[in-house]
Amino acid sequence: MIAYASNELIPSSQFAKRFGAYLAQIKNSSVEKLAILKNNKVEAVLVSKDEYEKMKEALAFMEHQEIYNLIQERSSKSYKTFSHKEMLKAFDIDENDLKD
Repeated sequence: MIAYASNELIPSSQFAKRFGAYLAQIKNSSVEKLAILKNNKVEAVLVSKDEYEKMKEALAFMEHQEIYNLIQERSSKSYKTFSHKEMLKAFDIDENDLKD
């Protein structure tokens, strides 16, 4: 769970009234993030464009790494392959039944 400093927690009504001031805080890096509260629960987090782009790049990298690891894992195992005809026979399917 992310921790927020008290100056990073902003009620949504106050955020709406002072949007420009909060945006300036994010732009000049006086705060890293602003958590917008609604009914005392964090509903949204405002971060700079640069920070957002870094997070998206990090997420994409993690997704690519996960795919790479899956490929590596599957490549290291040997699998028995079956021809189309062998699969039809195994499931007792007539090839003519597959045609329109």
